[in-house]
Amino acid sequence: MRPRTLAAAAGGLAGMTVLGWVLRALDGLPASLGASVSAIAPTATGARSYRDRQFHNTEPAAPIVVRDNPSGLLSMIAGMREGRPKGSIPLAEPEQPAAPADLAVTWYGHASALIEIDGYRVLTDPVWSERVSPSRLVGPSRIHPAPVALADLPPVDAVVISHDHYDHLDADTIATLVTTQQAVFVVPIGVGSHLRHWGVPEGRIVELDWGCSYSLTDPDGARRELTIVCAEARHFSGRGLVRNTTLWAGWALVGPDHRAYFGGDTGFTKAFATTGAQWGPFDLTLLPIGAYDPHWADIHMNPEEAVRAHADLCLGEPAHGVLVPIHWATFNLAPHPWAEPVHRLVDAAAAAGTEIAVPVPGQRLDLRDLPPGRSWWEDMG
Repeated sequence: MRPRTLAAAAGGLAGMTVLGWVLRALDGLPASLGASVSAIAPTATGARSYRDRQFHNTEPAAPIVVRDNPSGLLSMIAGMREGRPKGSIPLAEPEQPAAPADLAVTWYGHASALIEIDGYRVLTDPVWSERVSPSRLVGPSRIHPAPVALADLPPVDAVVISHDHYDHLDADTIATLVTTQQAVFVVPIGVGSHLRHWGVPEGRIVELDWGCSYSLTDPDGARRELTIVCAEARHFSGRGLVRNTTLWAGWALVGPDHRAYFGGDTGFTKAFATTGAQWGPFDLTLLPIGAYDPHWADIHMNPEEAVRAHADLCLGEPAHGVLVPIHWATFNLAPHPWAEPVHRLVDAAAAAGTEIAVPVPGQRLDLRDLPPGRSWWEDMG
């Protein structure tokens, strides 16, 4: 074979390799995107914040617009090099008692947690995939593994979803939960269309607007009612090129004896004080502290704002209840050092007199008997 022929053959091989990689990157992408805008719209019509075929924040929030700020994009990419720890993140083997506690939480990473409250188990924003992206080959990947297999979770009573972004709503995880759990999926308006698109039975989907609620009851009467309230948040939504076709929310879990709040993903908002006045004070708050940046300050809280939000949710009493930070440590989504969110949280909480508990991924915290805190993140940058 002559050199030119060899070169042509090599080029053709390389082209086939690239094409194969692209095809693998695109595999499953249409399904992962979820429901179409036309499929979502009928369920959204009539919602209090829905107009002009989009949902809107009560308080104006500037969106992330990368195309208008190319220099900011380059700065962000450079800054994100610091967003991974220097060492391996320790994992705890989750404890799974036979019966749910009065008030406990197991943090699996990012916004995925299992809240035990007054005998019920509620799973929040479950994401077990390797990447938070429509592609299985491209997009932010895990910094640490999931500390437990999805199929090994204990039986849960409800799955709550804060919004439809890929780091909070994962198609593969939902598909597995449909077969491994019997729980109902309680979601903001519009998100149910994604679940239907992925085969979740209609009878297991509950869609709620801000201020509306759904109650879990025990057919055997052994547990009293747990109310799940869809609380206003300040964020945005979208799994493709069109934004805000589905609603975003936080969740208040109101039991007969205890109250917990799950923040999902949100900017600081006056709605925290409203939620606290209506459904608080909360004994436990799970609030996002990571993936912040001045370019999207309206839609992602920083650690100091999380401490302020906790106080608002607890009726102005920052020392009431326990704040457990979420939305950090698992995915590199913003240009700040990996451990910066928790360092800032510790300082802000100390200044405010707020009790915090920072679990290792997989660690279960029983709020009746919290273990002594340890700064496990200090050796990892």
